[in-house]
Amino acid sequence: MKIDLQLNVTDLEPSIDRFWTLSLEKILAIENNFDPKRGAPVFTIDGKYTTRGWTEWTQGFQYGSSLLQFDATGDKRFLEIGRRNTMERMTPHLTHSGVHDHGFNNISTYGNLRRLMNEGKIDDNPAERSTYELALKVTGAVQAMRWTTIKDGGFIYSFNGPQSLFVDTVRSCRALVASHELGHFLQGENDKVISLLERAVHHLLATATYSVFYGEGRDVYDIRGRTAHECIFNVNDGNYRCPNSQQGYSGFTTWTRGLAWAICGFAESLEYFNGMDADSFKSIMDKNSLMDKLLNAARATADFYIHETATDGIPYWDTGAPGLFKMGDYLNNPSDPYNEFEPVDSSAAAIAAQGLLRLGKYLEARNSEEARKYRQAGLTVTRTLLSDSFLSLSPQHEGLILHSVYHRPNGWDSIPKGRKIPCGESSMWGDYHARELVLYLTKQISNEIYYKFFEL
Repeated sequence: MKIDLQLNVTDLEPSIDRFWTLSLEKILAIENNFDPKRGAPVFTIDGKYTTRGWTEWTQGFQYGSSLLQFDATGDKRFLEIGRRNTMERMTPHLTHSGVHDHGFNNISTYGNLRRLMNEGKIDDNPAERSTYELALKVTGAVQAMRWTTIKDGGFIYSFNGPQSLFVDTVRSCRALVASHELGHFLQGENDKVISLLERAVHHLLATATYSVFYGEGRDVYDIRGRTAHECIFNVNDGNYRCPNSQQGYSGFTTWTRGLAWAICGFAESLEYFNGMDADSFKSIMDKNSLMDKLLNAARATADFYIHETATDGIPYWDTGAPGLFKMGDYLNNPSDPYNEFEPVDSSAAAIAAQGLLRLGKYLEARNSEEARKYRQAGLTVTRTLLSDSFLSLSPQHEGLILHSVYHRPNGWDSIPKGRKIPCGESSMWGDYHARELVLYLTKQISNEIYYKFFEL
């Protein structure tokens, strides 16, 4: 990746304004055209959002997008769309015990609504506030129930079962944190009180320890900063067994959206824990030790992303994808969504860019040179995502950010006629995280409150 060290956030202002105008059109198109009885919109085919039955992990991104649109523009139509759909359709997600996606679905909806209320952007209605708070308390506790104990802690297990740690879930820890912030906890057998903060910390540590590699000889593919999508454990004795992958090429290559979840999740966790008193952790571990481990993981994954990404900041879907060698010196050129061998993944870029920006912000008071590197990397990625090459300009296309990939190994992504690989389509998570990314910068341009999920 070629980082533009001279790029300023104000340089992106015209592109950001265009982004929100296009975002408005896309949200209304989905609201008017998509039938919620079909399920949740997942990705586009021929420019139209469609479903993909697996788990309904994208519905919160759909309705949360409207709330982000309202936050950025003040257009109350989108507050109404987001609030109404959250209240009417998101309740089943609160008590869904079969998924690891509570932070995705419910922080994006109920969490955003409460944050907007706290920021004074919507009226402080006590009844509404109580509803949002109850929802957030419930979602964190239900998420925390999916727990596997291992020798050095534990983790929230994926929908594959108790043996499975997904790197994705590092960002879904937000559900536990939000619930803890509201004074809630999980109550187990014999009325045992289980700390949601403790479970969040242990999950983050398990992810940092097992999902992230540090170039320390763990296996012959141990390269600093790469991630495994899935880690497998023996649930009988709590031992780690091997890396695996659901959506990447293999357990020994790096699926770049999983890498992006790690960058964003660790950076966001650093911001959250940094503001907490050290006594909050005394029953778990020393705060400084925790921060060091999270920062080590954040730096490693961010550096790997920068090193293994095309010059414009857009990664290919997996750093070990088998067709990449046919593309020559692909890392020293801009990404090519229309190549004949392997797709890029713009959704990974949107997620990673926010993480890079947050990591840069966190490091400002600690290492100004390093902080500048990560912040400028985030801005560089954002500039590419807001360019004509990746922003969906056609009013007939319901997606916002083009060239997103969902599940390459399963062949779920649409390949346009005349092409050999998926390209030209969008995803609900990619569009939502692009909106989060651009809202993060919009608030800076407008000198608003710094955008944090935990400002609840």
